[in-house]
Amino acid sequence: QVRLVESGGGLVQAGGSLRLSCARSGRSYIMYPMAWFRQAPGKEREFVAAMRSGRTYYADSVKGRFTISRDNAKDTEYLQMNSLKAEDTAIYYCASAQSVSGSYASISTYNYWGQGTQVTVSA
Repeated sequence: QVRLVESGGGLVQAGGSLRLSCARSGRSYIMYPMAWFRQAPGKEREFVAAMRSGRTYYADSVKGRFTISRDNAKDTEYLQMNSLKAEDTAIYYCASAQSVSGSYASISTYNYWGQGTQVTVSA
């Protein structure tokens, strides 16, 4: 089994930055596809960013502001979030897949999920 634990969320003013971390324990395959999703109150969970086979992918709403990265030595993934907006307020989840099949933006592609970390951006 793989366990994912997010951290780094909090309250920040619009225009500010946060860096989320996702620490992975258990079975460790450094090439596992990783992703970040988020869910705002009353909305469905949506794709934010993904890393697969050395390539990165972003939702249009965060492109140019967010950066996904990975430290293989620490088995940790990161989501650097800059120029935050009020509409970025959500619970952010990291996710991991067992293979590279399926859409990188689809929830069903990912087998393991963290518990989520709250990000609140004040206007």
